[in-house]
Amino acid sequence: MTGNVHLVQPLRHDGEPVQSARRVAVVMHGRGQTKMWSRQNLVERLTVPGTAFVSPTAANDSWYPDGFMAERAANEPWLSWTMERLDTLVEGLIAGGRARAEIVLIGFSQGACSVAQYLVTHPGRYGGAAILTGALIGPDGTEWPEGSLRGTPVFLSTGDIDEWVPQGRVDQTAVELERRGAVVTYEVYRGREHMVSDDEIERVGKLLESVG
Repeated sequence: MTGNVHLVQPLRHDGEPVQSARRVAVVMHGRGQTKMWSRQNLVERLTVPGTAFVSPTAANDSWYPDGFMAERAANEPWLSWTMERLDTLVEGLIAGGRARAEIVLIGFSQGACSVAQYLVTHPGRYGGAAILTGALIGPDGTEWPEGSLRGTPVFLSTGDIDEWVPQGRVDQTAVELERRGAVVTYEVYRGREHMVSDDEIERVGKLLESVG
């Protein structure tokens, strides 16, 4: 796809070198955030030795312009660009010698929605995924592509009072991912605002430790 504004944005690398790490975590920030937000709020809190963290940046700090449950046309071509950005990164890691089963996808909010969408549009056996306050993208009635996730472990979380991500869509996402063969751990945090809690960080840390 030509003209992809996300592809020309810089990557940030933290932790171990990609080639020698036990696993590689791709970290997707939310709307209005940056790779530095990912570093401060996710990477620096995930003190898991042997992990390489790769954090892409969205153009204008947004992966797509409208809400994640808007009509698809309202978020194009940026949503397709986001999928291409993720796929280029994942396939580049694989071409560089990393196995898909050594790659963990992590996202918060808009980044989490992007990770969920990538899993169903690019199925396979990943090392794992952490979808932190996010869900599959599209309006009510959307039918997502079929394909097997072949036992990929997924940690999916949200807050019951979150104003940006309706819990019903997160519930639906858990069902859709399980139906595609993911092993889903789903947690709804009571009274938790739009943030990443310490418990979520602990869960993601354990997921990373299980890979590689």
